Amino acid sequence: MNAQFKKGVLELCVLVLLDRKDCYGYEMVDEISKNISISEGTIYPLLRRLKKEDLVSSYLKESQDGPPRKYYRITELGKEKRKI
Repeated sequence: MNAQFKKGVLELCVLVLLDRKDCYGYEMVDEISKNISISEGTIYPLLRRLKKEDLVSSYLKESQDGPPRKYYRITELGKEKRKI
């Protein structure tokens, strides 16, 4: 798969997934990798860029399995971009 194409597809996958529900990074990797081969090393730089572009925001949520997890949610700007 072309790297630029994959980058665009992954961005759209993340925005669509976050439009359904807030997720943490590994949860997104797990869900997206059911259809596209990706790794955790791919998703976190993408999430940082989306956050910098104000398409997603993040917050910490307590976890019963260890330290708090960073969850991501889509912003209104992200919802607009997802529709394009």
